[in-house]
Amino acid sequence: MTSEALRASVPAALITAPGSGHGKSLVTAALARLHRNAGRRVRVFKHGPDYLDPMVLEVASGHPVYQLHPWMTGETECRWRLAEAAQAADLLLVEGAMGLFDGDPSSADLAVLAGIPALPVIDARGMAQTFGALALGLAHYRDDVTVHEVIANRVGSARHVEMLERGLPPGLRLLGAIPRSEAMAIPDRHLGLVQASELDDLDAQLDAAADVLREAGLDRLPMPVTFTATPPAPLPRLLDGVRIAIARDAAFAFIYPANLDLLRALGAELRFFSPLADPDLPDTDALWLPGGYPELHTATLAANPSMLASIREHY
Repeated sequence: MTSEALRASVPAALITAPGSGHGKSLVTAALARLHRNAGRRVRVFKHGPDYLDPMVLEVASGHPVYQLHPWMTGETECRWRLAEAAQAADLLLVEGAMGLFDGDPSSADLAVLAGIPALPVIDARGMAQTFGALALGLAHYRDDVTVHEVIANRVGSARHVEMLERGLPPGLRLLGAIPRSEAMAIPDRHLGLVQASELDDLDAQLDAAADVLREAGLDRLPMPVTFTATPPAPLPRLLDGVRIAIARDAAFAFIYPANLDLLRALGAELRFFSPLADPDLPDTDALWLPGGYPELHTATLAANPSMLASIREHY
């Protein structure tokens, strides 16, 4: 890598909400698919630790989704990831975590660090003028957070949208109003969305969700943001020649792409296998069994005794 600073300007927004459950995950995915279907190169990031949302966002955008979190990955890493992506992207989207100001560091902290405007998604069901009060609070709770526009989600009618728009305070605009639609819902379980691999019709649903957003007027690009960062120094090849077997299937799927990048940069040879389907381990020096939902596949795992024997022999 070169030590010369990366610099690029590209439209960008941090998709956030007043809290969990307002629909920001699928709105982010639908926005990514909308602009991708329009021929734009879209890169999406996720704030904080999350394995499930990035799976859907990767399918939506067509690119791996990396974490951005000033504590988890570091401020320097956050700046570099964004600046690197901006070199070859027409749009950068960051999905926030929980509410805009929740956590330490919060999604708001990341928005300030990166210089990205926050774009709140607010579930407008059962409210009219209070929508404006929520938008006002999100926009002015902190002086260093920039909010120009908001998205109304799950609106009921054109009349509903008119009331929401009239209730917005000066300086805030309604970017779009998303109607209630089956296309804007993905099944979830106790830890969040189901895994993308479990949804047979995910591509079709993302296309349908993108159409809903386009009809709602959400196909306009956000304002450009300039990203600048210095690439990290090359890593020592401490793992040259080391073979690492990594389980990767429906039962073991919680893997951050940055971890894989790091192992490869250190010189490791990564060999992926499926404890569900393969009879035994590949030739390997080390074994990585990442997280996932093995409890949902106990019968299949138990029916593969040769893999269990192979893992025990390696151990």
